Amino acid sequence: MKVAIGGPLKLAFRPWVEGLENVPAEGPAILASNHLSFSDSFFLPAVLDRKVTFIAKAEYFTTPGVKGRLTAAFFKGVGQLPVDRSGARGAGEAAIRSGIEVLERGELFGIYPEGTRSPDGRLYRGKPGGLARVALATGAPVIPVAMIDTEKIQPPGKVVPKLMRPGIRIGRPLDFSRYQGMDHDRFVLRAVTDEVMYEIMKLSGQEYVDMYATAMKRQLTEAAKAEKEAEKAAKAALARAEKEQAEQLRAAMEQPGREQTERRSDP
Repeated sequence: MKVAIGGPLKLAFRPWVEGLENVPAEGPAILASNHLSFSDSFFLPAVLDRKVTFIAKAEYFTTPGVKGRLTAAFFKGVGQLPVDRSGARGAGEAAIRSGIEVLERGELFGIYPEGTRSPDGRLYRGKPGGLARVALATGAPVIPVAMIDTEKIQPPGKVVPKLMRPGIRIGRPLDFSRYQGMDHDRFVLRAVTDEVMYEIMKLSGQEYVDMYATAMKRQLTEAAKAEKEAEKAAKAALARAEKEQAEQLRAAMEQPGREQTERRSDP
C-alpha cells in the first residue's frame, strides 16, 4: 500500500493534511471518518506512517473470475477486511468483531460511522452500532477525521479520477472511558456516536443531515424511479394523443369522399 499506491497517490494528488500529530505513533486507535468517495480508504492510509485497516464488503473478495481474484488480492494487500452484508445485524456484528481484533493487536482501525458514502456531499447521521461498541469494548481512543473534496476527485460511478488536491483534517483523540462497560446501552451508544459526528462536522465544514445516508439513498432511488415511471407514462400519453389526433385527421379527410359516394349511389 505504502509503496505501490501511497507513493503515487501523494505524488499525483498532493493531498494536504492537518492534525497529523493527533495520530499516536503506536498503540490502538479508531479513525472515524466521513465518507465521500471510494478513494477515502486510500488517501487516508497514504498520508500516515502506520497501517490502517478498514472493513470492506465481502463481494470484493468473492467475485469469481480473473478480475475477481485480482480485486480480492488488491483489497487484502491494502489491509481491507471482508464483512458479509447479507443481513444488517450480521454485518454490524461482523464489523464489530473485526474492529476489536484489529485494536487488540495494537493497530489502527478505520471506520465510516455513516455506514456508506454520502449521496450528495453532506454529512449524515452516524450509525450507533459499530463505532461506539468497538470504542467502548476496547477502550481505544476515537480520532475524528474529515476527508475534504474527495467526492470531487472520484464521484460515485466514476472510474477515472480527476487530478486535484484533496484534504485531510485529523482531530484530537476522544476518550470515552467514562462509558466503559455500557456498550449495550443504546442511549450511551447514540451519545458516543453523536459526539464523534459533531467533531467530524466541525472538521469538515459539511452540512449535517439528521437522517441515515442509507435512508436518503433509498429516497433518491425511489424518486428517480418515480420520475422515470412518470416520464414513461407521459410519453405513452403523448403517443396515444398523437395517434388519436392522426385518426381524427384521417377520418376528417375521408369524410368528403364518403359523402360524394353516398350522393352518387342515392336513386
